[in-house]
Amino acid sequence: MEQKERKITVGWVMTGSFCTFEKVSVAIQQMVQQGIRVIPVFSERVQHTDNRFNKAKEYMRRIEQITGEKGIYTIPEAEPIGPKALFDACIIAPCTGNTMAKLAHGITDSTALMAAKAHLRNERPLIIAISTNDALGLNLKNIGLLMNVKNIYFVPFGQDNYKKKQTSMVAHMDLISNTLEAALRGKQIQPVIMASK
Repeated sequence: MEQKERKITVGWVMTGSFCTFEKVSVAIQQMVQQGIRVIPVFSERVQHTDNRFNKAKEYMRRIEQITGEKGIYTIPEAEPIGPKALFDACIIAPCTGNTMAKLAHGITDSTALMAAKAHLRNERPLIIAISTNDALGLNLKNIGLLMNVKNIYFVPFGQDNYKKKQTSMVAHMDLISNTLEAALRGKQIQPVIMASK
């Protein structure tokens, strides 16, 4: 009798780049349809900020319905991700410049950052899908720092509006699944920097 392949479990950390939430929802849904277990992790900003794109509580409820999983909302809830080795991989999508800067400098003052730190201790892939207005400004050095950290992988990204926002870059959220597949094999998907579609 053939042994059933173990289901992959992914932690999906969401931070406050609200304009990308619709594309992120689609990416989560596709991953669930591929048979991957997705556990959502919501940053404090996501939990408490209504915005022109979404109402916070409605959006979180929607993500929990898509995944069929209860979200992680607090630092104490995120801390066991490490010792219990809860995730095969962890995805931060969208990852704001603020979250990226703190991660690059070892700051753990939010649910999102605790989830990332706890997961990294297990030497398993952490995938970052950036969405920041200062990727080619103050945060460029943090992208460089994180690109050189073992077990961190980037979803390919590009300038989203180079005429009006010259330093802004956003990940191609439709490539999250491909990035995960490569990262689970220890590979960074290439090219990392791609023109906007």
